[in-house]
Amino acid sequence: MLIRGGRVIDPATKTDAVMDLLITDGRIAERRPPEKGRGGAPAGARVLDAAGLWVCPGLVDMHVHLREPGQEHKETIESGTRAAAAGGFTSIACMPNTDPWNDSLSVTEYIVAEARRKGVVNVHPIGSVSKGGRGEELAEIGDMVHSGTVAVSDDGRPVGNSYLLRMALEYTKIFGIPVIDHCEDRTLSATGVMHEGYVSTVLGLEGIPAASEEIAVARDLAVAAMTKGRLHLAHLSTRGSLEKVRRAKEDGVVVTCEATPHHLVLTDQAVADADYDPNTKMNPPLRGEDDRQALLEGLRDGTIDAIASDHAPHHADEKLVEFDDAPFGVIGLETTVPLIMDRCVRAGVLTPARFVELLSLGPARILGIKKGTLEVGADADVTVIDPGLVRKVDVSQFQSKSRNCPFHGFSLSGWPVATVVGGRVVHELQPAATR
Repeated sequence: MLIRGGRVIDPATKTDAVMDLLITDGRIAERRPPEKGRGGAPAGARVLDAAGLWVCPGLVDMHVHLREPGQEHKETIESGTRAAAAGGFTSIACMPNTDPWNDSLSVTEYIVAEARRKGVVNVHPIGSVSKGGRGEELAEIGDMVHSGTVAVSDDGRPVGNSYLLRMALEYTKIFGIPVIDHCEDRTLSATGVMHEGYVSTVLGLEGIPAASEEIAVARDLAVAAMTKGRLHLAHLSTRGSLEKVRRAKEDGVVVTCEATPHHLVLTDQAVADADYDPNTKMNPPLRGEDDRQALLEGLRDGTIDAIASDHAPHHADEKLVEFDDAPFGVIGLETTVPLIMDRCVRAGVLTPARFVELLSLGPARILGIKKGTLEVGADADVTVIDPGLVRKVDVSQFQSKSRNCPFHGFSLSGWPVATVVGGRVVHELQPAATR
């Protein structure tokens, strides 16, 4: 394949230039100026005209819930990877809160095998910290790592037991993988359903205070400093959390963190504006405008290391209930790129290079996978983006099995138009779909 005349943006090699990209046998074979050999594609090669488009290292989503095994009515490995491809992601890491939990060699091997059989993008399993996610004893982490696990987490639940977190951070140093924690003090969040503040009071909904997250962040950072283990904090949402991480990094704590598109774009006011729509209910909840601005600053100054969708599919029947009773979670694989392109890049919050770093190189480095670059010899995982393409979000056209998206009807600029995995096009936006 020859990807011709695109703007190649590759922070790993400090590249931002118009060039041709030649792919051979699933790897990047050559990067050359477009004027060199224009029109001279190798015999039999497919030519993808990328003039005016961004050609990026394949995007990596490090926080995805595929639901399989056990919850296939919400999502499957097949449908989830097709959603990822449609969203421009060439690699995803799937969380362990399936049924049964991914807490053993057998479940990890099942996910790896199904991904090879039915998946269209690279799938990297994340195993449980604890057996069954119950927070009582360590899962079989060594076995899972040898079977393909790239990190451990009890996501969906915090690692509430500080001693267990200490053991996990110490043990995972043997394997060089991070412990990913969902930061929440459940004695504070209790039965809350949205951010605790003015809007929750007006709506009459029980709140989840910012302190619920911030106390857990402080505890995690203290344990990480003690153990010198690799800590990654998932979906941070408050100013206080970001300030704690910023200080910890300055003090030399080995910590990384991520933010989600919905926390970067929406606030708790969305719950009121959407008239209690359960598709605005997620955990951590949408916070206030001050917290959202703090997250944007964290993107700019490097405190935040990755943007991740926290793609959390639910069947329509589960969300079609009162706000209090609906499950937490929204889908995001197919909206992450245009949301960040429109609301962060177009708005001047992020440079193109920083966008690629947060969505490709950053998560690849955190997970320790050999992705996130277009250097010669690298895997030919490529995401092609049209920065000027304007489309409306239409959940009826999603590849995901679920539709729990708060962005339906949003008009956004900057969409992925081609996704290439190992030199093979796994998704391409048809011309009719770009109008």
